[in-house]
Amino acid sequence: PVTAGSIVVPFGHVIGNEKWRGSEVAQRLQGKVRLIFEDGLGLVDFHLSNRTCILLISEADLVAGDEFKRRLVRFRNASSLRGIVIVEKTQISDQYYLGVQKLVVLELGMVLLPVANQGEASQLIIQLVSFCVREQSRDRGANPFLRKQRAQLAEPAVLQTVQQIPGVGKTKALLLLQQFGSIHRLCNASINELEEVVGQTVAQQIYTF
Repeated sequence: PVTAGSIVVPFGHVIGNEKWRGSEVAQRLQGKVRLIFEDGLGLVDFHLSNRTCILLISEADLVAGDEFKRRLVRFRNASSLRGIVIVEKTQISDQYYLGVQKLVVLELGMVLLPVANQGEASQLIIQLVSFCVREQSRDRGANPFLRKQRAQLAEPAVLQTVQQIPGVGKTKALLLLQQFGSIHRLCNASINELEEVVGQTVAQQIYTF
């Protein structure tokens, strides 16, 4: 499914596609960024913010054929996100690189960043995350309430409590706490306020709970 653009990323977090769990990229990101894995990201490998995501083309993808090209084209047609393509350019995949460059940069108008291996890919993602956080901070700076709320997000007990609500995982719990700031305010939120954060179905579950 083409789900690019339907994910909301909690401030300062990265949402990774479940298929990268246990990979070298994910292992190197752990401890450096706040990484959450989600199923159903579709075409996207890592969401860095609500606007920016990564499509990671591995050496194996390049050698395997044209499936990665179809994925990039589908992403470009379906999403308004800023997609950054990171491609593993190795001795084996080097012969395919010019074709990738032509497709990504000239035909699709996207940013292309070559890396030598997954370790370099993770370093690049870490740098891009810090850029996205600064960008989001500027956007949020105008709202004094959001600055006050951020301190409470560090409390694991509060986060775990919100995750007890049916249909609410770690990502949604973080979003709810960022929006409402406390469990007390979350309990008093109207169904319309909840819908704005988590959508209609989960909002109804929270409200009923």
